[in-house]
Amino acid sequence: MIAVVSYPGEEHTDDVVARLHRAGRDVVRLDLADFPAASGLSCSWEPGAPDAYRVHTAAGEVNLADARAGWWRRVRAHTLDPLVQDPDAVAFALSETNEAVSGMLDALGCPWMNPREADAAAHHKPLQWSVARQVGLTLPRTLVTTRPDDARAFIQDLGVGKVVFKAFIAILEAWRETRLVERQDLDQLDSVRFAPVIFQEYVPGVDLRIIAVGDRLYTAELDAQDTSYPVDMRMVIGEAKVRSAELPRALEDRLLELQRRLGLVYGAIDMRRTPDGEYVFFEVNPAGQWMFVEERTGLPISQAVADHLTVMADTGAPEVVRR
Repeated sequence: MIAVVSYPGEEHTDDVVARLHRAGRDVVRLDLADFPAASGLSCSWEPGAPDAYRVHTAAGEVNLADARAGWWRRVRAHTLDPLVQDPDAVAFALSETNEAVSGMLDALGCPWMNPREADAAAHHKPLQWSVARQVGLTLPRTLVTTRPDDARAFIQDLGVGKVVFKAFIAILEAWRETRLVERQDLDQLDSVRFAPVIFQEYVPGVDLRIIAVGDRLYTAELDAQDTSYPVDMRMVIGEAKVRSAELPRALEDRLLELQRRLGLVYGAIDMRRTPDGEYVFFEVNPAGQWMFVEERTGLPISQAVADHLTVMADTGAPEVVRR
C-alpha cells in the first residue's frame, strides 16, 4: 500500500494516484482536514499483536501499518465536529488531533516523499538559504527584517527599482506576488515592523523551475523577460516562453546536495540565469507544482513521481540522492 496525504482535487496528486492505480498499485488517500470530523482513527498496541493504525476513509477502513511508502504532498488543517464550539474545547480537540494523527503517521515504518519533519523544516527560507550557501549556490543579496531602518538602508544601498520584496509563503488567504520596490513604496516601510519582510536584490534573467525527484532533475526554462510582468513569472506563465533545459553538471551536484542536506526526496527549485550566465538560487518548495512545466515541455515528471513512489514501496528505501 502507498499512503498519500493530500486533499481532494489537488491536480498533481490526482494525476499521480491515477497512474499508480493503472499500474495496479494499492493507494489510500488521506486528507488531514477529515480528522476527526469526517474520518475516525483507532491506533492500538496489544501484547502479542503488531501495532495497528486503523483509519476510516470513504473507501472503507484501512490499516496504515500496511503502508510501504508514503507521499506527504499537500495538507489542510484538521476540522472538528461543529458541535464543538467552546474556544478552549476547540483548542484542546485540535491539539489532541494533531498529536494523534502526526504521531500515527510518524510511527509508520515506511519511507516518505518527503519525510514530514524534513518537509516542514525545509519550508523555512532562512534555513534553505543557509544550506544553499553551504553547498556553494549563489544567492541574491537578501534581507529579512522587521526593522524599517534596516529596510531603508538595504534599498538605499542597491537603489530603488533594484530591490524586490516578497512573502515567505504564498497562502491562499493573502496571496502576494513578488514586487519591485518603487519610490511610492518607501513611505510604507514603517509597516515592516508588523511582520517580517523579505527584501532581495532584483536579478534580471531567465527563470528556471527545476523539479527534483530522488536523484533526477527535470529542468524547464521560463523566459518572462518580454512579458507584461517579468518580475514574477507566476503572474505571466501563459505569456512566458517555456522549454526544457539542461544544467551544468556541477550545478546539478550542488542542487542534489542541497536536497540531501535538507532531507528532501522531492523539491521544486526556483533559480534564475542572468544574462552573463550566472545561476542564482531563490528557493526550493518541498510541495511545489510541476504540471505547468510538464504540460509545456513534455518532461515526464508525473510519471517520475509515480515511479519513485513505486520503487520506495518495493524496496522500503527512499532511493536517496547518490551524486
